[in-house]
Amino acid sequence: MATEQNEQAQELEQEQAEQDLAQTQAESEQAEVSVESLQEIIAQLEGDLKLEKARTANAVYEAQKSVERIQRESQKHKDTVLEKFAKELLDTVDNLERAIIAANEEESALLEGVKLTLKSLLTTLEKFGVVVVDTSNGFNAEFHQAVGIDANVKANEIGTVLQKGYTLNSRLLRPAMVMVGA
Repeated sequence: MATEQNEQAQELEQEQAEQDLAQTQAESEQAEVSVESLQEIIAQLEGDLKLEKARTANAVYEAQKSVERIQRESQKHKDTVLEKFAKELLDTVDNLERAIIAANEEESALLEGVKLTLKSLLTTLEKFGVVVVDTSNGFNAEFHQAVGIDANVKANEIGTVLQKGYTLNSRLLRPAMVMVGA
């Protein structure tokens, strides 16, 4: 920004100097104004105009590139913040699921409240692109982390899901920890 202002100031000084020079030449040669000298001045001014147009086009191009870069960086930062926030919320989801399992299906108002809280939290996460990783279609190393072997299951099939995995806008947020068949 400061360099552009310096360049503009220098250009203004240069134009002022050229105008002063042209004015002095015009005063000294008022009587000798000829078509050739006017054509030379026009040619010089046209050259200056082309140069300034090129500089302006370059400045506009640089400004557009800067805006695009800032937008990309802003989106990347926003995605990173959302990812960190979602990862932190997954601990809460896990704890609510553990509380439901620990209740041993004994229906109570407290258990119902925990289930509703979990449902509400999962709905909110889904609104922002957080989705549970599918474990029903077999083992996929991109979305599942095998932590043990389940002898009661066929090869490449998922037996027990120890911890659910999640994706954020189709990107892996946390892999599902599973037991697979051998």
